Amino acid sequence: MCDPHSTVGPLRLYPVIRSMANLELYELEGCPYCAKVTKKLDELDLDYESHMVPRSHSERTEVEEISGQTGVPVLVDPDNGVDGMPESDDIVEYLENTYA
Repeated sequence: MCDPHSTVGPLRLYPVIRSMANLELYELEGCPYCAKVTKKLDELDLDYESHMVPRSHSERTEVEEISGQTGVPVLVDPDNGVDGMPESDDIVEYLENTYA
């Protein structure tokens, strides 16, 4: 019987579990650009933490600190060095290239 925790023996490679991605999405309810990104996240079966932002751009200080602007959506993927990616088309392309 093999002990999976043994340090002796053949190297075991385990598949990356994509749904365990450490993703965060800054979004606004009713925003069609945000909906485009959430649809792609759902299609790829990716878990993510949603941060709903205020309607007023002047109140989106957290989004501005992360991405340098106040628009949404903004994606954060610390596991892959993405600190604050804006623009829905760019985010969808990134998700497809990284997690599909």
